[in-house]
Amino acid sequence: MSSALLIIDVQQALCSGQYQCFDIRRVIDTINQLSRRARKASVPVVLIQYEEKDSPLAHGAEGWQLADGLLTTGQDLRIRKTTTDSFYRTELGKLLPGEDFERLIICGLQTDYCVNATVRQAHQLGYDVVLVADAHSTLDNGNMSAEDIIAEHNKDLAHLTGATGRIDVKPATEVIF
Repeated sequence: MSSALLIIDVQQALCSGQYQCFDIRRVIDTINQLSRRARKASVPVVLIQYEEKDSPLAHGAEGWQLADGLLTTGQDLRIRKTTTDSFYRTELGKLLPGEDFERLIICGLQTDYCVNATVRQAHQLGYDVVLVADAHSTLDNGNMSAEDIIAEHNKDLAHLTGATGRIDVKPATEVIF
């Protein structure tokens, strides 16, 4: 089964300062462990970056840059996006066609926005999805803590069913490349 690792929006603006996601250093360390294992297994690593005009995530701004400490290589594939869905109006579907790639391993930021949207869209497109339970994060939202948001999404997405694809939610140590 051909796989790819998607690392969503692990960008400076979401990893420090006002918008720093919960437990971000541990999350980045976990993502780095995943990406090392993926590269060793010759599994493509796709770095996805969100951009929005007139915001800390404006293309080229300091906040738009990949996070300090995130390990990358020149062989990693890169995608720029302007919506929460990593497939919408991007080259991701062409880069990872369903006939060549059956399984997407997904991690990154933010759980309740871009990670959620991308997991659901990948599932709808027929990919098998592995959401790495301990390699995504978000912020408190005023109603729920980040920890509760992460736990809720892990539970809800694991129970999402459909005629195409499947979603497994598992910790990084259980992900096999």
